Amino acid sequence: MKSGDHAAIDVPAESSAAVKGKAPLIASEREEKRGLNRGFGIADFLLRLGAIISTIAAAATMGTSDETLPLFTQFFQFEASFDDLPTFLYFVIAMALVGGYLLLSLPFSIVTIVRPIAVAPRLLLFILDTVTLTFATAASGAAAAIVYLAETGNPNTNWLAICDQFEDFCSKVSGAVVASFVTVVVFVVLVILSGFALKR
Repeated sequence: MKSGDHAAIDVPAESSAAVKGKAPLIASEREEKRGLNRGFGIADFLLRLGAIISTIAAAATMGTSDETLPLFTQFFQFEASFDDLPTFLYFVIAMALVGGYLLLSLPFSIVTIVRPIAVAPRLLLFILDTVTLTFATAASGAAAAIVYLAETGNPNTNWLAICDQFEDFCSKVSGAVVASFVTVVVFVVLVILSGFALKR
């Protein structure tokens, strides 16, 4: 064996075509993720606009619900107003706060469209949306219980149904509760969308 001889190990090198094929594949996956997250961001922004409308409608309708019956005496006047019931007053305040939060969250929603890969703004919206969803659900559920009592009464406790007399008042508060539950459904969808976007 000559001193100049040496053992050579042949290692199969990747073809240039294979090396070139990996980069476009990774780039295409990144672009697909970016495009899907941007779609989630656009849907998030549009849903927030819809939730703002339904929340303002709920608060405004409840806040203007007031009716006075034409039958009254010198000493008694039959009137129903939202601020007569603490639950309805809480509902108006809660819906106003939810609407304010939705307005303040719009810039963060725009950031998720402009920077679809960014995690921090989407995670912040996910957490705050979940808290606000709980708040809105509590207010809507409490108001719905009072509306149900106003519609049907409760003979076991001698609570009379008042909607036979205060029809306009009851129709307004019922509409406000329906609008608030629309907001709740939108928040559920927002939380699900944020969860999907964060998972990707």
